[in-house]
Amino acid sequence: MRILSGIQPSGILHAGNYFGMMKPSIELQDKGEALYFIADYHSMTSLFDAEQRRENTRRVALDFLACGLDPEKAIFFKQSDVPEHVELSWMLSTLCPMGLLERCHSFKDKTARGLTANHGLFAYPVLMAADILIYDAEVVPVGKDQKQHVEVTRDLAQKFNQAYGETFVIPDAQIREDAATVPGIDGQKMSKSYDNTIDIFGAEKAIKKRIMSIVMDSRTMEEPKPDAGENNAMHILKYVADEATYNDVLEKLKAGGFGYGHLKKALFENYWEFFAEARKRREELENNLDFVNEVLRKGAEKARSIASVVNKRARSACGLD
Repeated sequence: MRILSGIQPSGILHAGNYFGMMKPSIELQDKGEALYFIADYHSMTSLFDAEQRRENTRRVALDFLACGLDPEKAIFFKQSDVPEHVELSWMLSTLCPMGLLERCHSFKDKTARGLTANHGLFAYPVLMAADILIYDAEVVPVGKDQKQHVEVTRDLAQKFNQAYGETFVIPDAQIREDAATVPGIDGQKMSKSYDNTIDIFGAEKAIKKRIMSIVMDSRTMEEPKPDAGENNAMHILKYVADEATYNDVLEKLKAGGFGYGHLKKALFENYWEFFAEARKRREELENNLDFVNEVLRKGAEKARSIASVVNKRARSACGLD
């Protein structure tokens, strides 16, 4: 089974990125041939600072490796180091109906939040389709918000196959329902767009400040909270604490005499401990950037060895050879 996933270098990675994409992807590296890429081409739709893109890309590479991605098990690379992505994107775009892209929720949501409606943002699903199809990927782990883009990929692969003969594998999306909507400090889905994130590798004081600012209701410490499992902080605690700790905090909140300040303190302690090993590993990697760069270089070589075969097949099918 060939597995593919990508992550944009659009800023500092947060808990929503980790539990929604990184952790499930890392778990899958033991279950098939895994390819994970830093989607720097995609970041160009909304980030227009070259130096910032370089820094973000370096940071994503460090974070992913620190969190457990094993370059001996998975192929890890930069999207822009495999130009076959872009060539295939053009081939697919010639078969992509405008209406298919106009119906994509992601474009509507991002423009509604004020992002410039450039062609790259509009055609994002076509490049994403190329990202997937260029590796004959069978499984694509995504969050709920990206499921529609995998459906677009399936549509475009079928259109190409119908027009030029059987060329592409039709991929399936793999959705982790329990990790797709990690809440932010305001209760909305954790997202940089909402400025409601908690960083994975931020400074201790900064992370504690973010956690202590999580929006809660106005009940006092003394009041029992029978619906305690539904609040934002408890939802996040579920991801970083063991079951016994989570249940202990839950029962104390329900009983009363245990306030939201106590809850947030417990959340911070468990959050900080959860990422302790990854922080140590990240510091080691930051002191050995040559190793990180070599991982990406070797990953790109391996990725191109696959992508070039599929791209050649697609060129031949549509008469470009």
